[in-house]
Amino acid sequence: MSSRPAKGKFIAVEGVDGAGKGVQCAYLLSALQDKGLQVLLTREPGGSPGAEEIRELVVNGSTDKWDDMTELLLIYAARRSHLEKTILPAIDRGCWVISDRFADSSRAFQGIAGGLGLETVESLHKLVVGDFAPDLTIVLDLDPEESLARTRKRGGGEDRFEKKGLQYQQKVREGFRQIAMQSPSSHVLINAAGTMEEVKERILAAVRQHPALGLTS
Repeated sequence: MSSRPAKGKFIAVEGVDGAGKGVQCAYLLSALQDKGLQVLLTREPGGSPGAEEIRELVVNGSTDKWDDMTELLLIYAARRSHLEKTILPAIDRGCWVISDRFADSSRAFQGIAGGLGLETVESLHKLVVGDFAPDLTIVLDLDPEESLARTRKRGGGEDRFEKKGLQYQQKVREGFRQIAMQSPSSHVLINAAGTMEEVKERILAAVRQHPALGLTS
């Protein structure tokens, strides 16, 4: 009789737009694979076919395309698909999952910066996601003036949230900092200033040391 594989772990990487999440998620993926782990890298909004379709609605277009409540509802529809189609099946088969954004983005963007309030976000979260949560959330902390300068240099589309401006991104940053500091057992706040290599080493040190992940080296 074959035994079921041990469940995988779930790591979310959060931060303001331009904080370097994409690059750092790729670094983390490689580091965990080097340890012999099966690892899946995914993203939000998106991560499943249906959720990717919703992503196109949310991240492109004018800033007044949707109000904050509509954004929240669209993102949670995408999150439900992402969970059911991608994240939970991967964890059940023993795969570690890294997600570029998860629920804390809704708390920081729509709840705090958007003014809907955390109570509203948590009510919807409980209905859609239930008690499921990341084993570890890494919050990349960077001054929005620097992060927006990075996004301008990077160019490309999917810039609807960046176009909401510096004041909005400052509120997002403070939201993430607030969330991380209120949950020190499940969150780690990483200084995202400096070179990508320096930030990578800070993240890997935090991942190695976090008790929920069970990595010893």
